[in-house]
Amino acid sequence: MALFDPHTGPRIFGLPHGVDFAAELVRGLIPRLDRLPPEQQARAELYVATPRMQRIITAHFDKHGPRFLPRIRLIGDLGHLPGPDVLPAPISSLRKRLELVTLIRQLLTSAPDMAPRSALFDLADSLARLLDEMQGEGVVPEALRGLDVTDQSGHWQRALTFVNIVEQFIENSEDRPDAEGRRRAIVEALCEAWETAAPSHPVIVAGSTGSRGATALFMKAVAHLPQGAVILPGYDTDLPANVWDGMGDALTAEDHPQYRFRRLMNLIGFAPDDVQMWSDGAPASPARNRLLSLALRPAPVTDAWLTEGPALPDLDRACEGLTLVEAPSPRLEAGAIALIMREALEQNRSVALISPDSMLTRQVRAALGRWGIVPDDSTGLPLPLSPPGRLLRQVADLYGQRVDALSLLRILKHPLTCAGSPTLQNELNDQGVLRRGQHLLRTRELELAVRREGCAFPDGDWLRKWATPRAEKDEGIEGWITWIEQTILSVPDLGDAPLTNYVEDHLNRTENIVAGPDGNPAPLWAEAAGRTAKPVIQELRQEASACGDLTAHDYAGLLYGVLATEEVRDRDAGHPMAAIWGTQEARVGRADVMILAGLNEGMWPGAPNPDPWLNRAMRARVGLLLPERQIGLSAHDFQQAITAPEVVLTRAIRSEDAQSVPSRWLNRLMNLLNGLPDTGGRDALQGMKDRGDLWVRYAEELERLGDVPRAKRPSPCPPVSARPDAMSVTEVQTLIRDPYAIYAKHVLRLRPLDPLSREPDARLRGTVLHAVLEEFVKSAPVTGAPEDKDRLLTIAQRVINAEVPWSVTRTFYMSRIQKFADWFIACEAERQKHQHPTAWEVDGKLVMETAKFTLRAKADRMDTDDRGYLVLYDYKSGAAPTGPEQKYYDKQLLLMSAMAEEGAFENIPPTEVARASYIALSKMKEQSAPVEETEASTILAEFHALLSAYRDPEQGYTSRRAPKNEGFEGDYDQLARFGEWEATDHPEREVLK
Repeated sequence: MALFDPHTGPRIFGLPHGVDFAAELVRGLIPRLDRLPPEQQARAELYVATPRMQRIITAHFDKHGPRFLPRIRLIGDLGHLPGPDVLPAPISSLRKRLELVTLIRQLLTSAPDMAPRSALFDLADSLARLLDEMQGEGVVPEALRGLDVTDQSGHWQRALTFVNIVEQFIENSEDRPDAEGRRRAIVEALCEAWETAAPSHPVIVAGSTGSRGATALFMKAVAHLPQGAVILPGYDTDLPANVWDGMGDALTAEDHPQYRFRRLMNLIGFAPDDVQMWSDGAPASPARNRLLSLALRPAPVTDAWLTEGPALPDLDRACEGLTLVEAPSPRLEAGAIALIMREALEQNRSVALISPDSMLTRQVRAALGRWGIVPDDSTGLPLPLSPPGRLLRQVADLYGQRVDALSLLRILKHPLTCAGSPTLQNELNDQGVLRRGQHLLRTRELELAVRREGCAFPDGDWLRKWATPRAEKDEGIEGWITWIEQTILSVPDLGDAPLTNYVEDHLNRTENIVAGPDGNPAPLWAEAAGRTAKPVIQELRQEASACGDLTAHDYAGLLYGVLATEEVRDRDAGHPMAAIWGTQEARVGRADVMILAGLNEGMWPGAPNPDPWLNRAMRARVGLLLPERQIGLSAHDFQQAITAPEVVLTRAIRSEDAQSVPSRWLNRLMNLLNGLPDTGGRDALQGMKDRGDLWVRYAEELERLGDVPRAKRPSPCPPVSARPDAMSVTEVQTLIRDPYAIYAKHVLRLRPLDPLSREPDARLRGTVLHAVLEEFVKSAPVTGAPEDKDRLLTIAQRVINAEVPWSVTRTFYMSRIQKFADWFIACEAERQKHQHPTAWEVDGKLVMETAKFTLRAKADRMDTDDRGYLVLYDYKSGAAPTGPEQKYYDKQLLLMSAMAEEGAFENIPPTEVARASYIALSKMKEQSAPVEETEASTILAEFHALLSAYRDPEQGYTSRRAPKNEGFEGDYDQLARFGEWEATDHPEREVLK
């Protein structure tokens, strides 16, 4: 007995859309296998497309009880099987990429105008794809050279320079084949061998569309075997013969879901009528199959809608299991999907979400998380985003640059840092947990110190200075600092160096970071993510010698690309009946409820990948795949999935920034149904939308917050004993303009957290300018001579180099000083004719006994004039307050003048103040305070009245009482919940106890 009856010509089977391909494959194969004795059943070979299909088919066989299984193999593993003639083992794809990187870098070095250096890895990837495609499709380099490119010769000549690199690889493919070249060679050798010695056991290829050249060639060879067969998935039995005949031109039909089968017909030599049904399994909805077949006709023959559309029967039955969700936003789309999935699980039905939109699937996972549902995600987490992947990337980013505070703390706070186990086991014992906790406590204190002091680039000296006062209470902190310095702060500048140097130093450094200061075994390669990352990194270390010299930036980019080739997935973490699949999973996967999501143009289908070497016409002429191939495959996946029994189609009407366009396939379906009102098409479409609108309303209700009362404008009244009894003169303006900030700072004792990454803000600019001008005025008398400017700029350059770590900011600050230098020197020379500088940065403290209050100040500069009176100056890097502003709000200089006359400043006796002025450097203007208009006693009396007002238990600290302008942003606006109330709202006074 034989598995198949004798047959002339190729043996081609098909299974229609709407059937469970894997289940029907097994159901049709078992009775055929039962014809054979057990030993021949076990010799049968079944080739499938994906490992997932391998597992599903095996599971379906298990449902039929114990039996001998055929050998289930992957089509993609042909290159790993020994051919009739032993071929050399293939080189790894990573080694091929590294060799391409080396050759392209040499080309760009000799001809830098060919492409920018930043495109090095993108060029290597695109050439690797072109090389794989040429070998898979059997295209020789001579075919490219023979192209007629008279209309684009300039671009093509540059492209040929890179294609020469591909030619070198193909010429060496016999001795050093890559995986794709070896697979093609094996297939060609098998075809030649089977012509004279065909295998007697059954060989079946199932579930492949033959979209790749080597795969199609293998399917051709199998189809002509005496006991060979090809089983096509999702074969459209409703497509008329004239449509099959019209799909001969790839340029117009490549994006059709059945075009791959048309190519197989031409290659293998069979007609549409030669395709036999593999089993008697009926589609879930034959009416829907006919509807989709017509809707997805190739563009040149869509006029068939007019003739065949009115003849479509049972449109209401065709759309009975379809639901169309058109949500206003992606968030509501995700919410509706999550509700649908939850309901399916509550009804004990399996559900699968299929979408190429990773952002949407993440939103759905988050929405399901509120009910504790974790779906089984087939895509997994990209390895670069996993804990070991992130740490490896963060350490790689340290090369070639100075380590800043953000990079340092990002690594110290990583969950794997200092996670080394004190035992050889992977699990941390109590001692290990204690060490990790101590590391985190030190890291927290270090972060607070960095934020407070604004250290942009902490080095070993700064860390030791910070650690010294803590050494008595923390014995191990010195070793911890040494470990940080040796592993993170001492990254060498390798410059242009061999990849091997980067890899070895990088991996050793990363493992030491994970091990911690005690050097215990590092769990970098533990857990699922570590087990996934380890072979990737080992391959990089093994193949690093194939790459030449790289820069630090190149190495970081290369590492990310290598890590991005893998994903981390925990098969046991997800719900057994809820899944998230990629679009390819729709070919073999089935669930009770199928959700096809993200059906917008540009997402499903996605835009074709641009080809920097060949346009569509050139690709078609030489026999390479067209960019629309991926669209055609996606169309086939869509047609497979939408013909399932119960399907939900979802899209967002508007994306984050613009109106979206429905997917071309969904658009065709809606247009066809809208154009058939007489046969119920329009009503069927409306029914789909009505069912979808119900889920959108549910999602909107779930998102609705209800009536939440707005916060009122706060004006807390704390007890008098809790109110501040000391304040600086600069805070008086805050007390007048935004009293709530004083309440938050002095009563609640809250401080805004300074940014971790120090930036050249106004505070740094003011500090630098104060230091420059103070040293300049102290160093020598200012006469207005030319050498004064040279001295000022020399001092400025020295101070800026010491205080400002950013080269661009240094240049900017120097330019600002150069701008006002002449003005300041002229004004200073005039000042020093009648007065001389007396003191700088003088601390002052005035104790007001009657109010039981202490007023503090620091004077930038004090001069003494010819009469012995004081002159106060305050440097401003920005604009100075006007006279009216100083009179009513900004009372800094007025209060400092009163304090000086009261003798409140250190080593300065009570002296009358002749003048007080702001020196506005950026505006090159001196703005005087109205000291002459107001006596010191009056100033202090007004301030005493202000204090007395806030000694009243009923007086509240109102938020934003008198902001300078609408754009004013206070440090405590969020705490006051500004935004829920407006500045015109009446303050809500609240007496606190």
